[in-house]
Amino acid sequence: MKRKILHFLILIAFATMSASMPSCRSAKKSESSFYEMQKGGDRKARRKNGKNDKNVNNLPKSNNKIVKEAYTWLGTPYGYAKAEKGIACDCSGMVMNVYEKITGVKLPRNSAMQQDFCKKIKKKDVRAGDLCFFATGKDPDRTSHVGIMVDDNNFIHSSTSKGVVVSDITQPYWIKTFMGFGRVPD
Repeated sequence: MKRKILHFLILIAFATMSASMPSCRSAKKSESSFYEMQKGGDRKARRKNGKNDKNVNNLPKSNNKIVKEAYTWLGTPYGYAKAEKGIACDCSGMVMNVYEKITGVKLPRNSAMQQDFCKKIKKKDVRAGDLCFFATGKDPDRTSHVGIMVDDNNFIHSSTSKGVVVSDITQPYWIKTFMGFGRVPD
């Protein structure tokens, strides 16, 4: 009996610690698995969400390459101030490396500076490969998280709890913390 209580208390302590991790916080409910995306691709995920994906058709080749490269980061564990595919990365490190590899553009290292670097765009103009920014830290007015849009509603980012995953931007957590969209200049 004491052993069961001890296991229960350890489980509660671990859950509490996991929920209070700092840095690039993420919503835990809206993440798609890498396997789901591989089996059906983006189209299946968009069909499942019932969303129109008009902004992801006829993209420049570089945008498709950006999204493809971002998918290769899926499953990489989270690591603060890290930026190595398959080893560990944070959100801005992943975005920085994806863009540098595909376009040759060297983005700033943190999400707030990446937002300043980008051209602001409206939701109606968003296409795959554009960036999305969030205020997930203590200051609700300061950008602290970034992801790469893969279609009209889904983005790839590095979650502190699950590493690099795909999430739905229309989920309440992301709506609440949303700061804007940006396009990296050529």
